[in-house]
Amino acid sequence: MAPLPGPRPPARPPPSAARPPARVRAATPPAPTRSGASCRTAVRGSHVVTYCHNPYVDTDRVRLHIECDRWWDIDTDSAPVDAGAAMTVRLSGRCWKEVRSVWISHQKVR
Repeated sequence: MAPLPGPRPPARPPPSAARPPARVRAATPPAPTRSGASCRTAVRGSHVVTYCHNPYVDTDRVRLHIECDRWWDIDTDSAPVDAGAAMTVRLSGRCWKEVRSVWISHQKVR
């Protein structure tokens, strides 16, 4: 088939050129929330004592976790304790023999 005489329609731009690229603003990270108690832990032999102080308004629920070194010694997790605003809490626990590791878990209370 032969092309029709007359002016040609303007060339259509490719789809990528049809619109300018979307402008994305650099997202600023949200400001860090100030919450969470700071804890000090002391291990003396098989005994562990931790003091957690919460200087913030939000309540922080803390737990002490103790992993004992001997395979037959039972690892322990303390009951959760709520550290309110400007409050210091004491957590303690022990193994029968040596302590392998100790850590504190935090949970923000709503």
